Amino acid sequence: MSLSDWIIDLALLLIVFRQLREERLSARTVLLPLALMGWAAAHYLRDVPTAGNDLALIAAFTATGVAFGLAGGLLTRVRYAAGDVRVRATPGAAALWVLSMGFRLGFAVWSSHASGAAHLTHFSVAHHITTGQAWVTALLLMAFGEVVLRVGTIVVRGRLLSARAGRQESPAPVRVARPGTYV
Repeated sequence: MSLSDWIIDLALLLIVFRQLREERLSARTVLLPLALMGWAAAHYLRDVPTAGNDLALIAAFTATGVAFGLAGGLLTRVRYAAGDVRVRATPGAAALWVLSMGFRLGFAVWSSHASGAAHLTHFSVAHHITTGQAWVTALLLMAFGEVVLRVGTIVVRGRLLSARAGRQESPAPVRVARPGTYV
């Protein structure tokens, strides 16, 4: 793993730790994790291998990321206060994030060592996974699915709260009488 790999992984981990304290849902809250994922995709997503069971591996990892992202988004506290949507990662949301990021980081470290690479090669041959790029793509799309679903779930929940609060804050409609009638 290169220094930039470590930096991007640690930055993604720190995003959730930063959210353990409540903050206003803002463009930065949404764009920072998406920008980090965009950078990772630009540097590591070269192609999507389709031979053998590569697509099945990629789909399974992506689905896992989507499930983690949805769960993390639902476990994140989202509330409306003083005209703003406020978010705070709960311990459960943070634990899911650390678990999935830790898995990907651990997998990358393990597979870069001789014994891990040998085990991974044996597993790949036995399960018809044709290239190392299939693993890279699967892990990257797992992370991307998790980030996009987590952020998307939080944004949708925030918009629903804003809309609900907007309806509650608006005054009751005024009834206007037609000429010649009494109210």
